[in-house]
Amino acid sequence: MTKETVQELARRFFEEIVKDRRHLHQHPELSFQETLTAQYISTRLSAFGIEHQTGIGGNGIVALIQGKNPDKHIVALRADMDALPIQEANETPYKSVNPGVMHACGHDVHSASLLGAARILHSLRDQFEGTVKCIFQPGEELLPGGASIMIKEGVLENPAPAGIFGQHVHPSLPAGTVGFRPGMFMASTDELYVRVKGRGGHGAMPHEGVDPIVLTAQIIVALQQLVSRIADPVVPTVLTFGKIQSDGGATNIIPGEVYLEGTFRTMDENWRREAHVRMKKIAEGIAEAYGGSCEFDIHHGYPALINEPKLTRRARAAAIEYLGKEHVIDLPPRMTAEDFAYYSQVIPACFYRLGTANPEGGTNSPVHTPTFDIDESALEIGAGLMAWTALQELHH
Repeated sequence: MTKETVQELARRFFEEIVKDRRHLHQHPELSFQETLTAQYISTRLSAFGIEHQTGIGGNGIVALIQGKNPDKHIVALRADMDALPIQEANETPYKSVNPGVMHACGHDVHSASLLGAARILHSLRDQFEGTVKCIFQPGEELLPGGASIMIKEGVLENPAPAGIFGQHVHPSLPAGTVGFRPGMFMASTDELYVRVKGRGGHGAMPHEGVDPIVLTAQIIVALQQLVSRIADPVVPTVLTFGKIQSDGGATNIIPGEVYLEGTFRTMDENWRREAHVRMKKIAEGIAEAYGGSCEFDIHHGYPALINEPKLTRRARAAAIEYLGKEHVIDLPPRMTAEDFAYYSQVIPACFYRLGTANPEGGTNSPVHTPTFDIDESALEIGAGLMAWTALQELHH
């Protein structure tokens, strides 16, 4: 089997892959609400003659593409299905028909690409040995993440893949290119909810109260030293508070409480656990030292995403063979997060990026924005490269 065989099938199925993507884009559904999305994907898989199981982790779907000697080697491909609570601003024939819901992170692209890859692989099932497990996953955008739920329900068992690949749109890369990063690639993400309690009073007599605004200021500054002076400088670490509000106050009124929300991100799970303890201790200690108190709640999010180096190097080599070296980019680490990380904690994993931009055509808006869209020529690569990568890994 040659890359030309896969490329020809990707071209042949391209128009239908575009139709699938446009249908999914036009009918987006929020995390863990992807009922109609799952029904559509199931219908398409059935039309291709691909056996599959539905209802895993809620709306998740697993399809098995079995070649000859199906137990010889098993690899997995994953796509997510959910959309975001964003009102679409694009004016296209496939604009979202669901108010306030939009595929602004490209999960429609991921699912359509995996449908295309599954169809390609199914067409070639008499020409390879092993099994490709295609995972259509709900709820990537919302904790606890659909990946964690599907894993608990056995998606990485019966049969158990030796490795897994995931693909994500990347609007800063031009369509026709893909990007890879072995090792540490994306950060863990934890949500911080902090309540600093003091004792309100008159702004002219601060000594009669406990000013939670001053306490909060000291806590924020002290916690930033966790990043600059306690964290190992070679371990990427970010601490950001994006929301601060008090329960009242005015120019001459000291409020009783201040509420903060933030995010903590890193790429080292041991440091992540240590930082959680230190953050709470620092914040609570400062508040107590000045007569106040602090409630510091950490909502554990996704772990760090680690691309297994050998698997990622093989995937990168497959991409170079499929696209040419000039179309394969080496990417820097990112402090954004992805629940694909859960798979990378269990089995060798590779999460790579699909270029989707066409600045001249107006498709270069970032993800999670109301104007995000793609150059749909990327779908031919999105489907074909996933299939080719799986086939190359089966032959490894």
